[in-house]
Amino acid sequence: MPDMSYIVFRQNDGGLQFVEMPSSHAYQLSALNLRLHKELTKLTADNVPDLPKAVAECQGLELLDESMSPVSGLAYINELERAFAGIREQSYPLVSLLTEIRALQAQLEQWYEEEELH
Repeated sequence: MPDMSYIVFRQNDGGLQFVEMPSSHAYQLSALNLRLHKELTKLTADNVPDLPKAVAECQGLELLDESMSPVSGLAYINELERAFAGIREQSYPLVSLLTEIRALQAQLEQWYEEEELH
């Protein structure tokens, strides 16, 4: 079993979301989330996505509420990429944010491919 970490996100409605990440990449997702939050205020588009805020990172996760389950890091980053790729931004260089998202996306795709080989 690979070494996994969990990023806990607080959604704008107060709910929690748990994203399962390879431990080697968990910090990158936390840092990316903080950077995206910092830059969101600079966007002028009318379709900026609601972005949950990373509030914790942990090594183990035992969910006691059976209705909740962690989301795969790759699924999360794929959704994040789709959301940011759809922003109709004219004045902010959105490409730099998309580049950061896609770089982590590529790393995760490679990580999951390598795990399937083992």
